[in-house]
Amino acid sequence: MWVAGQVRRRSGGGRPGALRPGFSLSRGMKVGLYGGSFNPAHEGHAHVAETARQRLGLDRVIWLVAPQNPLKSSAETQSLDVRLAGVRALARDRGMIVSDVEARLGTRYTLDTVLALKARFPGVRFVWIMGADSLAGFHRWRGWTQIMRALPVAVVSRPWISLKSRSSPAARRFAAARIPFTRAKGLADHPAPAWVFLYGPLNFQSSTALRERMRAGRLRRG
Repeated sequence: MWVAGQVRRRSGGGRPGALRPGFSLSRGMKVGLYGGSFNPAHEGHAHVAETARQRLGLDRVIWLVAPQNPLKSSAETQSLDVRLAGVRALARDRGMIVSDVEARLGTRYTLDTVLALKARFPGVRFVWIMGADSLAGFHRWRGWTQIMRALPVAVVSRPWISLKSRSSPAARRFAAARIPFTRAKGLADHPAPAWVFLYGPLNFQSSTALRERMRAGRLRRG
């Protein structure tokens, strides 16, 4: 069992500053961290990433493809290589970085990954990005209050869930830390805890629906 805030590295990882994430960032950059299983990746994910990049004025968005989400079944999760390939097919813009850094680190929880990247890139202004569907269940994440206090958070509206997410335990707990969407461009410079809800056109694709269609297709062929 891993404890939130402790980062386990693969053998040979060495001291905390020895992390080799597979990408480089410059001091002063505004960078969004967009984590998930992406099982499979779809246009709804791309919509969240691009909305955050534009509305927050980010220099980069790093897609953190998780080896395995602790809250989801491994039986229905495609291999990391397959999911990385799916994300790369979507995130082709030069401002997007697709990363397996969580597999490199051996981290299982978001908090561990965030703390490791902040330690590796102390001059970078990180923002956590999530869809409104993730905010609705954010209180189930290990160390979620510590994540909110570690870096600003941007939440992008998603179909059917936006109203529920804005009244979720996390939204209520940090209601005083919410900033107006009109000030979204300054979120990366805002001390945590700080979060913003970004409204915009909705994309109705979902990984759950895609998996169900794939299962139905396999049954028909069988």
